[in-house]
Amino acid sequence: MLSSLKVAVFGGGSWATAIVKMLCENVDQVGWYMRNTTAIDYIKEHSHNPNYLTSIEFNNKHLVLSDDFNAMVSEADVLIFAIPSAFLNAELSKLTLSLKDKTVFSAIKGIVPETGLIVGEHLHEIYKIPYDQIGVITGPCHAEEVALERLSYLTIACQDEKKAKILSDCLTSDYIFCKTSDDIIGTEYAAMLKNIYAIAAGIAHGLGYGDNYQAVLMSNAVREMKRYIKKVHKMKRNINNSAYLGDLLVTGYSTFSRNRMFGNMIGKGYTVKSAMMEMKMVAEGYYAVKPAYEMNQINGAKTPIIDAVYSVVYEGKSPKKHFKILSEHLD
Repeated sequence: MLSSLKVAVFGGGSWATAIVKMLCENVDQVGWYMRNTTAIDYIKEHSHNPNYLTSIEFNNKHLVLSDDFNAMVSEADVLIFAIPSAFLNAELSKLTLSLKDKTVFSAIKGIVPETGLIVGEHLHEIYKIPYDQIGVITGPCHAEEVALERLSYLTIACQDEKKAKILSDCLTSDYIFCKTSDDIIGTEYAAMLKNIYAIAAGIAHGLGYGDNYQAVLMSNAVREMKRYIKKVHKMKRNINNSAYLGDLLVTGYSTFSRNRMFGNMIGKGYTVKSAMMEMKMVAEGYYAVKPAYEMNQINGAKTPIIDAVYSVVYEGKSPKKHFKILSEHLD
C-alpha cells in the first residue's frame, strides 16, 4: 500500500528536502514541487539539492519533480506543505483546483501572516478542508540530522488516526521513529511557539547569559506554552511529550536552530533587518511573534517571554533592558 501511495512534498528548503529523503525510504514515487527550476534541473542531473542538505543523494527513479503547483496537486492524494509560512499564501494563490478531496499535512512551523492563523486553521477556514483531512508533522527533528541519518523522532498528528498512521509508516525507517497524535491544533501551536522561545534563547545567549539562565528560561517556556495552548484549544494533553517539550528543547538549544541563530544575532546587536539579510534560511519565529502576541492580548495567558521577544523584535526595544526585566519574572 505504501509503495503505491501518491504523496507530494511542496517546498525546496531543508525541511522539505529531509521529508523527501524520508519518504523515499518507503514510497516508490514521491512528487516534489519547488518553484526554483534551476534547482530542479540540478537535482535531475546530479541527484542533490544544490541549495540545502547537499549531502543527501537521491535515487531519481523515486522522484517526480515539477514547478507546476496545480499539476503536483492533481497527481497526489497526500500533500505535504513544507513552504515557509511567510510564502505559503502566495503559493496557494496559484491553486485552480479544490483541496477538499486531498489529505493535507503541514510541516510548517509558523503562522500565515495574511490571516494570523496556524496552517491547519488556515486550510480549514480558507480552503474548507475538513479537520479530519488535515494533519501536522512535528519534531523534535532537525533536517540536518535527518541528512546525517541520526536517530530522530517525529509526531504525526491528525484527527483521523488511520491517516496519521499511514503517513507515519511512510516516514518511519531505521533512523526515524514516529508516533501519532490526535492533537492537531495543540501540536501545531507548540511548533509555532517553540520558535519564539528559541529566539528568546538566542537573544539571551547573544547577551551573554549562561547555561543556568537558559535552563530556567526553557523551564518557564514550557509552562508558558502550556498556558497559551490551553487558552486556544483546551483538551487533555501531556505538555511534557516530545511533540511539545522535546521540540522546544531541540529548537532552543541546538546549533542547527535558525530561530536561535536569529535571536543570537539580535542579542549581539544586529537589527532585525540585518539579521534576516545575513541568514540564508527563514526564521519562522520572527513571523510568528506578532500574531502570537496579538492573539494573546485577547486570550490573556501569562506570557512574559513572548512579550519580551515582541518588545525587542517588533518594537525595537533594548534586548539588554527587556531581558533584565524578563529575568525578574522567571522562576
